[in-house]
Amino acid sequence: MRQSGRIVRQVLDHVRGLVAPGVNTMDLERAAEKKIEELGAKPAFKGYYDYPCVLCTSINQEIVHGIPSEKRVLKAGDIVSIDCGVVLDGYYGDAAITVPVVEVAPEVQKLLAVTEASLYRGIEAARMGNTVGDVGAAVQELVEANGFSVVREFVGHGIGTKLHEEPQVPNFGTRGHGARLREGMVLAIEPMVNFGKPGTKLLSDKWTAVTEDGSYSAHFEHCVAVTKNGPLILTE
Repeated sequence: MRQSGRIVRQVLDHVRGLVAPGVNTMDLERAAEKKIEELGAKPAFKGYYDYPCVLCTSINQEIVHGIPSEKRVLKAGDIVSIDCGVVLDGYYGDAAITVPVVEVAPEVQKLLAVTEASLYRGIEAARMGNTVGDVGAAVQELVEANGFSVVREFVGHGIGTKLHEEPQVPNFGTRGHGARLREGMVLAIEPMVNFGKPGTKLLSDKWTAVTEDGSYSAHFEHCVAVTKNGPLILTE
């Protein structure tokens, strides 16, 4: 899984470097597909429940599962969440980043910084003997202390020889509650954080989830192994 995780990271780093005004999200998709092939892996998302692409590219008020399109052209001040998964030798890797397009407003930059910081708070809690609730609470506490809100309808998950495995890993919760974390488990921890309220709605394409109030949303994700030496990030 470390190998598949490294490939995901290389793809995301490559695509991040292409984000600029005038680039469309299908440009990012084609670059990612080519990079995955070059690195000897297969895309995890394409064909999964008939999803059509290797990336999810979600702009501004889109939370997750935005479908790449030549019609979606990035402009200065936008943010774009890029989610990528691969499978290599039967093992999955999955990670996400949210990238500002040139300069964004200070409050939007804060949304990105807090969301990424909340991911690392969640990772820190992914320790043997802790619970899924400990992970979710760690994320939620930081997000809400900064005045933002955590999406409820979409959550992280176990990952391994399938893209989505048990347990579900919400970005909210109560310490001490939920599945107990054991050595060898791998979790995809992925805070999805809204600038405004937590409500979501699904667009007519049946994939793209957006904020109900139209506020911006950010998304960061790592795959994390639970080990006796503490959490091990596989997608760095």
